[in-house]
Amino acid sequence: MDATKLKIMVTGASGLLGRAVVKEAESRGHTVIGTAFSRATDKLAKLDLSDEQAVSDFLTKHRPQAIIHCAAEKRPDVAESNQTAVEQLNAQVPGYLAQQAKQLNAFFVYISTDYVFDGTKPPYQVDDQPNPLNFYGRTKLAGEKAVLAANKQAAILRVPVLYGAAKDPKESAVNVLVDLVRDSSDAKVDALQARFPTCTDDVARVLVDMTEVSVGSAGENISGIFHFSAKEELTKYQMCQAFAQILKLKDLNGIAPITEKPKEPVATRPDNCQLSTEALEEIGINVSFVPFCQWWTEYLQA
Repeated sequence: MDATKLKIMVTGASGLLGRAVVKEAESRGHTVIGTAFSRATDKLAKLDLSDEQAVSDFLTKHRPQAIIHCAAEKRPDVAESNQTAVEQLNAQVPGYLAQQAKQLNAFFVYISTDYVFDGTKPPYQVDDQPNPLNFYGRTKLAGEKAVLAANKQAAILRVPVLYGAAKDPKESAVNVLVDLVRDSSDAKVDALQARFPTCTDDVARVLVDMTEVSVGSAGENISGIFHFSAKEELTKYQMCQAFAQILKLKDLNGIAPITEKPKEPVATRPDNCQLSTEALEEIGINVSFVPFCQWWTEYLQA
């Protein structure tokens, strides 16, 4: 990738993905301006993204060359129960940030989700028709539309369920399964819906690669919608089986597979939203990924 050193703003820099993006960008020598709100630190600037004037003042002061927008409410069940705040964060804020990025002539990339699809016709290409099944997916799709309406030069990267080095297992629907395997004596886990768990380190690499191509001396602007995903298909129950093997447990401690769809879920989940990475491959972005068991073996045995 291009060796030019950039000034990159990362929103949601205190979160699971945001931390990985900050780490990746800094490892390449870029200047990173990380922002957070409830988890701001001495290294992360406190910024309320819902305060448009505060955002405008912050961007005018720092003038980043790129904005990687990781901040979002990503938990579908939480989204269902707190719709007003989630709609603002997931649907309205991205559009305003994209507009501000355009005024600064800064590259903007918005992180979206495989949940914009209904899971009935995988694998999904970037131009396939979205049809989200839950409120979370609808807000992320609304965010995509707001971004592209405000800034046609912006990029969108859809990703599946993520895992990585978590400060709290609850940061990831995958990480949280490790404690379930270790501790649970009576739990039920989905064994129907296909997931493609993807490491935040890989997503961070792709995001910084996209940024370097767009902002670096090559000047090859990347815009529009792209997909990135690992290619290993696992149900949550299969993930639990993998964790039990890595942890050298004799069994799953009473965890039982759910083989029927819940009749009244808080938020409906799609069955299989496998994302095709062809669009990224076509522009020369590396779409390799760390194998699931390899990463978790190294992480859990470190």
